[in-house]
Amino acid sequence: MSESRNDTVSLAERARRVAAEAPVVAAHFLGRTAVFVLGDEALLMVEPQGDPRRVAVHAGAILATAADGAHVVSGGEDGKVVETNAVGESRTLATDPKRRWIDHIALGPEGAVAWSAGKTAFAQSKDLREFEAPSTVGGLAFLPKGFRLAVAHYNGATLWFPNAPLAAPEGLEWKGSHLGATVSPDGRFLVTTMQEPMLHGWRLADRKHMRMSGYAARVTSLGWTSGGRWLATSGAPQLILWPFQAKDGPMGKEPRVLAPSQHRVEVVACHPKRDFVAAGYADGLVLIVRIEDGAAILAKNPGEAPASALAWSADGMLLAFGTENGEAGV
Repeated sequence: MSESRNDTVSLAERARRVAAEAPVVAAHFLGRTAVFVLGDEALLMVEPQGDPRRVAVHAGAILATAADGAHVVSGGEDGKVVETNAVGESRTLATDPKRRWIDHIALGPEGAVAWSAGKTAFAQSKDLREFEAPSTVGGLAFLPKGFRLAVAHYNGATLWFPNAPLAAPEGLEWKGSHLGATVSPDGRFLVTTMQEPMLHGWRLADRKHMRMSGYAARVTSLGWTSGGRWLATSGAPQLILWPFQAKDGPMGKEPRVLAPSQHRVEVVACHPKRDFVAAGYADGLVLIVRIEDGAAILAKNPGEAPASALAWSADGMLLAFGTENGEAGV
């Protein structure tokens, strides 16, 4: 694909533009309502019809969010974990007793919620449980089956069973600072992002290591394609996809490299039903890339600031995007 992309099919003119008036740090969908997480205390909710609605949910910056299609759960500088629905109604799920910042949020099966503050990870289903990590928590991810949580931290990750207090947490070691966590949809692999420009992974059945390197910068955005066949990642001047179809995952395999550019991929979002990935670049460009052959559709033209947020609606018919200077659209 040429850098000019003069022959790329464009959907950019079909976008509904929104002035977020603040940096967009994340995006989600609640049904057909796009929710833009702003770099202050608010969510911006954009329905298919009607004016955008700004909903203040924290007294301070929002530091982490996750969504399940019905609610957005957010953590902030005010030490609160807050749940907001598509109507804009919010309720506080928890307040940190020390008013520490809520750094990470994860949502699990049957309404389970996890969050972290400093070295402490919390998980709540029916009862509230907590786990003291060896160091500051870098990321949280629920496993798809059972009430089990992966906690990333310095020198590795820990698998924790919140509802089994007598079961010792299982440590997974690898030197370095692990700053994010994701589990494959089939529950076979745990992958963490590192402070270095690389990923590390474990095949959970036998704890075998996977090292995924070659990035130009630290990976800050990643996601699983439909069925978990590929792990799409940012951190390079092209879209990087690691294969997870085989029992060994990406061990001994090269990633697929698509949609090259002079600018780095900053954020990715995988289509919920088909093998497409939306990729947002440092120049503000957003492309929808087909994995099979790398064909791309233009979703947003380059702008004045890097793309910072992408999200698909559950039916895959809507794509929300946001940038660091408050440009947003659906």
